[in-house]
Amino acid sequence: AQNGATVCIIEKEAEAGGNTLVSGCSFQAVLDCLVWDPKDPDATTGVYEYTGETYNKAKSDKGRLDTLRTILNWSEEPFNEKVEDPAAIKSVDDYDLPNRGVHPEYLETLRTLKQQIRAYLDWAEPKLKAGAKETDLTLFSTVELHIFQTYYGGLRLNNDKTKWIYSDYDLVHQLCTEILPTKEWLMDQGSLFQNESSTGTLIGCLWQRINRFIGGKVNGEQIDGKWGAYFAVPLNTVLSANNKNTIMYRTKATELITDGNGRVTGVKAVKYDGTEVEITATKGVILATGGYAYNREMVIETNDYWDKDDLSPDILSTNRPLAMGEGIIMAQKVGAATKGMEFTQLMPLGWVDTGHLAGGTGENVIYISPAGTPNAGKRYVDESAERDVLCQGAFDFGGEKGLFVEISNAGNRTKENNVEGRLYICTLEEAAELLKIDAETIKNTIVEYDNAVRNDTLEELAVPKSAATALIGNYNEDGSFKEDGLLAVRYLRPSTHHTMGGLVVDTSRRVLDKDGKPIEGLYAAGEVTAGFFAGNRLGGNAVAEIIVSGRIAGESVTKNN
Repeated sequence: AQNGATVCIIEKEAEAGGNTLVSGCSFQAVLDCLVWDPKDPDATTGVYEYTGETYNKAKSDKGRLDTLRTILNWSEEPFNEKVEDPAAIKSVDDYDLPNRGVHPEYLETLRTLKQQIRAYLDWAEPKLKAGAKETDLTLFSTVELHIFQTYYGGLRLNNDKTKWIYSDYDLVHQLCTEILPTKEWLMDQGSLFQNESSTGTLIGCLWQRINRFIGGKVNGEQIDGKWGAYFAVPLNTVLSANNKNTIMYRTKATELITDGNGRVTGVKAVKYDGTEVEITATKGVILATGGYAYNREMVIETNDYWDKDDLSPDILSTNRPLAMGEGIIMAQKVGAATKGMEFTQLMPLGWVDTGHLAGGTGENVIYISPAGTPNAGKRYVDESAERDVLCQGAFDFGGEKGLFVEISNAGNRTKENNVEGRLYICTLEEAAELLKIDAETIKNTIVEYDNAVRNDTLEELAVPKSAATALIGNYNEDGSFKEDGLLAVRYLRPSTHHTMGGLVVDTSRRVLDKDGKPIEGLYAAGEVTAGFFAGNRLGGNAVAEIIVSGRIAGESVTKNN
């Protein structure tokens, strides 16, 4: 729209936004002014050039140095796909990825990243020897780390351990380098973000680079929340760019129209009242129809990652009922290629009763097995690991359908925040009665964990943890456990969340056919596509991808036609 094109948006629902409306809406991006700068390593503040504002540098969470040292020792040999004993691989940890090497496309990124890490450790280690704690250190974060973690965080084997999948380097590189300029493009239009704290985390993100929204300004009025930042602002841009631009709400696209040469020239659709419409596209059609995580039949039919007993027909979903995969099916009918459809991301933080997204992060909580399981009351997984690792742990150590219990410090929450069947703010004794687990077992789990957090010994836990930010329990001045301190207890279970596979696209977001050639006039962006995240997506990368890809697709339509 900003390039002068006339735009018609066909929207299935009564409002724009799709599943993004029920997502956390945070995204991953590195803001250099907040992190360690090799040119000024002892700096405590940085200037965000886009705004000219000065912000305090962020501090590292506990455990981040171990991750950097793992990457520093990562093998640079060509990736070894051989699996000696498939039965021995029970989880992603058994892949032993650092010793398997790296795919050639990612080798230079790894080498650059290692140079960056060496420089950081050369600065950090003398400070640690002098008595500094890891949490005193300025956070290390680079675009190369984002690229490499997106790569290894999605590098996965299929269910029978015979086939690997990994992310397309060109797409990942483009995503991680373009997300900050795209954020600023949204800010140019009026979107507002919490720039000063863009080093947060959310579930399965692997690092401190989560950017969160405030809202947006439209015609001088501030609209708070995700609607303001991601919808009100860009919709205003579209509708004010050209008085012919329009949105057809409650209209379902049913078929792509092609000419005699196979070029996509429009869309057939049906309005809410049954009226059939045809829209002609002189420049092209962009599919932004999302994935199919609500379509459990399609998820199960395409699955080659999860065990059948875990991915059952009655599994719940974080998605709205609109996520059925129609865009993929329409594109396939005009010759579009797909890949990665065997992999669906499950969300560990689904409410036990509805499957809807409960939200949260893994660095300030513990997960324990419920009553009636051999591991009841004890931790079983690194809560700051990837989402598929967390879900597999829930299936292996949780209750029926992967039910597990999350415990955190209640903080400012009180019993008034209780939600029957989901969330309880309670003392240790009350938690023990609620969970039907011996109080001493729960207490021992909490105290053991908290001691590791205090003493920087996360790797020595019975179940090691890669990053932590908070204690779980409450303590008296003498260090003893405060029995009447409040805990937050949540009942959660894995739900279908994000379908990893979809349409094959290039860096212009042109949809490709099975021969790798662009289908003229057809573009795609968002979860309807494939190639970015392979077998598992890092938390916060979805919103990054939809806004980067949406912008690229829009520019490509006008440039190429």
